[in-house]
Amino acid sequence: MNSTVSLLVEIPEVLHESLRTYLEMRPDWDQDRVFTAALSLFLLQNRGTESSPEKLYQRQASRIYLDTMFKRPVGQNN
Repeated sequence: MNSTVSLLVEIPEVLHESLRTYLEMRPDWDQDRVFTAALSLFLLQNRGTESSPEKLYQRQASRIYLDTMFKRPVGQNN
């Protein structure tokens, strides 16, 4: 089951302006896609221990990151 969670975050105004400019130049991206890619990449780069549950989350984060970067709906296996 693939579900989504809505987040409300505060970011610096200069970062918001940069995001807005980025999205204006790339109509195939939206704010949700950017945040999903950024958060999954952050989690991949800052992984903790290599325990079994951590490895499972690592694989899931990797899949989400790649799906987002290549514009596939998250969880689509084709």
